[in-house]
Amino acid sequence: MLSTRSLFQQIYAHDEAYQLFCSVAAGGEDQGGWENERITELTTDPVLAPKIARHGADERKHGRIFTQLLNKRGLSKVSIPLDTDYCMLLERQGIGLSHDRLKSTTPLDDREIITYLAHSRVTEQRASEQMRQLVKAYGSNPELDKALRMISADEDNHLAYCHEELLRLAVAGHEPYIRHTLESIARGEIRTHRDVGLAVMAALGRILGWPRHQRLLLAAGLHALYLYERTIGWRRMVSLTMPAKRNALG
Repeated sequence: MLSTRSLFQQIYAHDEAYQLFCSVAAGGEDQGGWENERITELTTDPVLAPKIARHGADERKHGRIFTQLLNKRGLSKVSIPLDTDYCMLLERQGIGLSHDRLKSTTPLDDREIITYLAHSRVTEQRASEQMRQLVKAYGSNPELDKALRMISADEDNHLAYCHEELLRLAVAGHEPYIRHTLESIARGEIRTHRDVGLAVMAALGRILGWPRHQRLLLAAGLHALYLYERTIGWRRMVSLTMPAKRNALG
């Protein structure tokens, strides 16, 4: 029977599939680390900047963890197909701060900080949910369990931090812009998540030799998820509530 757990077990059991899976994850975390490092340099708020730096350090740590998981299997990172590069595809749609902007030396203004936080709020929602899924799928695997739980806890902290900082800025008078930015980013993210998911599943399907009916079933599931998120599910990505854990990156 096809299930999320059995799917992830197939990936883990096959060196080439596992190599691609961890390489995609490591690449995304490293990119997130670089972006947060640059945003730290461009942030003048003495309270916020250390939190952004902590966020970036966590992302770098996650990239190292996925690389180490590969090394334990005697594998190394590989170049990933361009259509599986989540961060690059988001940037190409104009979601978040562009790399050209991050390479400049001009400090970020309030609206750019909001853009960064809204982008993080949406993408960290996705990351938090995906890591919980991986913990559930691999929780009984002694090689993966500790590492995945550590990353999952970090992603939850990142999400809490984004909620708290955006709520602080909303109180300061930026609520209309925050709402508009969150909704715009969420629409682009759910489309990108679908496209990247289809690309990753196509690549894994070729590696693992999945029959056509299995590929079609998985693709249909991704399209169904996209339709749900486009009509209803996007709301969970734009709501703001004060987290139970305050100052998560303090």
